[in-house]
Amino acid sequence: MDGLDVYVAGKADVNFLFDRYISTKTELRSTTQSNYMYTWDHFVRETFGKKKIKDAPIKSVGNGITAPRDLESDEDVKIVLYILAESVAARLRENGFRCRVVEISVRDKDLCSFTCQRKIKNATNITKEIAEQAFQLFKENYNWNKTVRSLGVRGADLVTDNYWEQIDLFSSVEKREKQMRMDEAVDEIRKRFGFYSVQRGLMYQDRKLSAVNAKAEHTIHPRGYFA
Repeated sequence: MDGLDVYVAGKADVNFLFDRYISTKTELRSTTQSNYMYTWDHFVRETFGKKKIKDAPIKSVGNGITAPRDLESDEDVKIVLYILAESVAARLRENGFRCRVVEISVRDKDLCSFTCQRKIKNATNITKEIAEQAFQLFKENYNWNKTVRSLGVRGADLVTDNYWEQIDLFSSVEKREKQMRMDEAVDEIRKRFGFYSVQRGLMYQDRKLSAVNAKAEHTIHPRGYFA
């Protein structure tokens, strides 16, 4: 089930979001998961948990995955970041948003994690721009002392598609518009023929890592209540 479709349809509450999230945390110790569930069931589920996600203003759209195997190089990370950027950018386009901040989250094999973000020059929902910013953030902030277990990408500080901004002299408006049209064409092809009908050449470098359809197989979280 595609998470954000349920949110937009107005059917999901906070309990749905928590249950979907906790179901992905397969690396948690059983005692830790039990403590989470006890706290949620006794103090949240019957009160705040029943609030509808649709009532919360969407402040960001993000997605994260635990990789099929530990990531060992920049190239491994780049593949996964592009997968995540594709899912986030597609959701931004579908819902008429662009982001002005790109954020990544990184968790290593020992489950130590951090997040970092960057304000970008122009608001965007272009896959390539979001992926490149995410990859640059990773390279600037990770030293490869350990392999990487999971990654996340988030577009934040959202504006609508009709947001006006001044483009500097060194940016190519025509090139960006072409990239937008290409992304929209890919969206349409995938809707008609399936996600794997169009793939980036990068994905053929590692078929195991690129086999994940992050948009359909992982919940994409719109941050509203949790900002």
